[in-house]
Amino acid sequence: MDIFEAIKTRRSVRRFQQKPVEDEKLNALLESVRMSPSWANLQCWRFIVVKEKTVKEQISEMSYVESFFSTRGYKTNPSKKGLAEAPVVIVACADPSQSGAIWDQQYYMTDIGIASQTLMLSAKALGLGTVFVGVFDEQKMRDLLGVPSGIRIVGLFPLGYPLEEKKDGPPRKPLHEIVFYEKWT
Repeated sequence: MDIFEAIKTRRSVRRFQQKPVEDEKLNALLESVRMSPSWANLQCWRFIVVKEKTVKEQISEMSYVESFFSTRGYKTNPSKKGLAEAPVVIVACADPSQSGAIWDQQYYMTDIGIASQTLMLSAKALGLGTVFVGVFDEQKMRDLLGVPSGIRIVGLFPLGYPLEEKKDGPPRKPLHEIVFYEKWT
């Protein structure tokens, strides 16, 4: 699949087939993420690959922040079930000391964002689906996964074969609503 097709058709996937992700595909995805650009090429990211069912269930329980979703009209976290049922969960971490900081801007978030986009597009190109999950109890997750202090857990990516395949990507605003030339008009 070409990159433009992957960008156009990528969707957030929260429900997965109960089919394991082949090691070759998982390694190809992780290799593509490894090639992502970063601040001064410091590559601050670290990834924990979780396949163990009981650990995925615990991760799922830690991903629910009721007040966040209830204020947005959800009765439950829509990604919670997907985390427990996905064949793989990738936990994206970053070491802020291995990235830049200028004028109170912490670039580890940009670094992990770029790597995350690479992960999502690579998943799509490999016939897999995923979604970024960013609402979770970081301290409980840190304790569960043995993440050292100083390392930030930035996001979770349930990964697997989509339960249903949709041909088109989600609707997007037209360019004239989001792009300005020379100045904001």
